[in-house]
Amino acid sequence: MLLSLVLIWAASWPVIKIGVGQIPPIWYGCLRYAIAALVMFGLVAARGELALPPRSDLSLVAISGALQMAAYSALTGLALTILPPGRASVLAFSTPVLAAPLAAWRLGEKVSPKTAAGVMIGCAGIVLIASPSFAVGGRQALAYAMLMGAAAAWAITIVTVRGHRFGSSALSLAPWQMLIAAALLLPVAISVEGSSVRFTLVGAATLAYVAPVATAFAYWAVVEAGRRFAASTLSMALLATPSIGLLISAWVLQEPVDAPLLAGMALTATGIRLSIAIKRQGAGLDSRKSVQG
Repeated sequence: MLLSLVLIWAASWPVIKIGVGQIPPIWYGCLRYAIAALVMFGLVAARGELALPPRSDLSLVAISGALQMAAYSALTGLALTILPPGRASVLAFSTPVLAAPLAAWRLGEKVSPKTAAGVMIGCAGIVLIASPSFAVGGRQALAYAMLMGAAAAWAITIVTVRGHRFGSSALSLAPWQMLIAAALLLPVAISVEGSSVRFTLVGAATLAYVAPVATAFAYWAVVEAGRRFAASTLSMALLATPSIGLLISAWVLQEPVDAPLLAGMALTATGIRLSIAIKRQGAGLDSRKSVQG
């Protein structure tokens, strides 16, 4: 299950790249979460766990739906209309580098020298990956900024989860979070991209993979895997996702892989590895409750 989860998420980046070339990116995110919400409602109902979120979880449901799902999906989708998916996935998965200092500020978590080094190394990797845009500027620089905004939105959700006491299970909250994401993206898609969406067979095929498989199934899989693995083990396994995504993108879409990208990816991975070492000290994120793809 863990291996399939890594492969599914890795493959989703080039698939979404193809999809947002066929369907406007904000509409794509809206449809993705609308379909995934229906699937998750069916799953939760079949398990006998369908219920309204308790009042204590409403703020978390709103923040996760708005930031980790709606904002993350919209920003990465827009960025993928400009950048290749392999490079984009590395930056979008740099969330732990941003979450560590944010948790120290918001929750008072202690930042060890190893974690601080991880943040600095990870930031150096991010700068190196984005360095081609420094000379080009324009749309590429904007795309990199959107990816970092997406990573920051996910980091805020992670820190929120760390300080939250759950009144319900992560799985039972998931369809409501996805429903909020779709509801928030709908008016934005209509106002920015128009009310009519032209579907193509290719675009529909990518949605058929991304929504039920890479979103709904992947969320269920990460919750189940989180019950069987330590959070640090699960996080380390998911760290392979950008690297495999880059290989798939290079093979399928002929994405160029140059020295700055490889070096930046190595630095970012090292920074993430050092940043999430705090999980073993008991202050980290419970992956069963927060990793939602």
